[in-house]
Amino acid sequence: MTQKKKVVAQLPETRREGDVTQRYALELEALAPIAEIHEVVAENEGEYIKGAKDADAIITSWGIRISKNIISQLDKCIVIGVGSVGVDMVDVDAATKKGIVVTNVPDVFIEEVADHALMLILATARRVKEQDQLVNQGEWFKGRPRLSRIPRLWGQTLGLISFGNVARAVARRAMPFGFHVIAHDPYVSELKMTAEGVEPVSLGELLERSDYISMHLPLNDETHHMISVDALKAMKNTAVVVNTGRGSTIDEAALIQALQDGQIAAAGLDVLEKEPPEPDNPLLRMSNVIITPHVASATTRMWPETRRRVGREVALALSGRWPRSCVNPAVLPRLPLERWQPYPMERGPNR
Repeated sequence: MTQKKKVVAQLPETRREGDVTQRYALELEALAPIAEIHEVVAENEGEYIKGAKDADAIITSWGIRISKNIISQLDKCIVIGVGSVGVDMVDVDAATKKGIVVTNVPDVFIEEVADHALMLILATARRVKEQDQLVNQGEWFKGRPRLSRIPRLWGQTLGLISFGNVARAVARRAMPFGFHVIAHDPYVSELKMTAEGVEPVSLGELLERSDYISMHLPLNDETHHMISVDALKAMKNTAVVVNTGRGSTIDEAALIQALQDGQIAAAGLDVLEKEPPEPDNPLLRMSNVIITPHVASATTRMWPETRRRVGREVALALSGRWPRSCVNPAVLPRLPLERWQPYPMERGPNR
C-alpha cells in the first residue's frame, strides 16, 4: 500500500475541536485518498520547522508566516496552499527558487468583496458614520446641510487601482450608479478593461481624476505604500479612498495626515497596516472614516468553500498535476507535474 503524503496545517486554538479528521473534514474531501493532515502547533519558526520539515505540502492562511527561513528547511514540500487571494503569508520568491508551487483561492469570494467595496463607497459617499453620530448626538437638523455639500454619485469618476477579478466585479456594480469608471493596472490588457466599459489610465491620471478610489492590490515590494504622501497630494481634496485589498498598500501615517489636513475628504477601510488597530489610532475617531474588521470576504459560503478549494489545489499537486491557481507559474516547467487543463483555459496559473 502506498504511503500517504503528509500535509501540514495550522488552525487557531479556538477551532481545535474534535480530532484532526473532523477539524479538517473540508480539506480532506479532496485530500483523504492521497494524504493525511498533520496539525502543527507552533509559537515560532523553530517549532514550525520541527513539525513541517518533512511535509509534502503545507496549508496556511494565518499564524506563522512561511518565510524564506522556513522554506529553506523544507525537505520535500512541493506545494503550499494559501487559503486567501493574497499570498503575503508566504515568501513566494523563496518558494519559487526552492521549486515549490504556491496556490491561492482567487475566485471563491470575489462577489462578496466587491459587494463590500461598493458598500464602503456608498457609505463614505453618504457619510453614514457621521450621519449616525449626528442623530445620536441630538443634531438631527445638521445632517442635510452636511450632505448638501457633496455631489451626487451620478457623473462621478471611480478609479480602480488594480483590475483583477474583484475590481472588475466592482466596476460592474458601480456603473448602474452612474459612475464613470477608470482603472490602472500595468499587468492587464487595455482590451480587457475596455471590454468591461472601463477606461484604462496611468496611475498619475487616476489619482488626479478620481472622485472615489477603490484599491484592490496584492501586497508585494511593488505595491507597498503605493498610496504615499505624494499620491495623496495628487488627489482631489474631495476624493474618497476605499481599500479592500491589503492595508500596507497605503501609508497609513500619510493617510491619517491627509485626512486631518483636509487633503482628501474621507476613507472606507476594510484593511489596515496593523490589525487589529491600536486603541489610539486616529482613524478610529474620525467621523469621515468607516472601518470594518477585514471582513469583506465573509459570508456563509466563504470559509467552507475556501477550505475545500485549498484541499483541491493541494490534492492536484500531490497527485502530479498542475493546480488551477498557481501564483508562481514560472516554477511549473521545473516540476514533474502534468498540465491537464484544456487549451485555452479561463482558470489556471496565476488566476
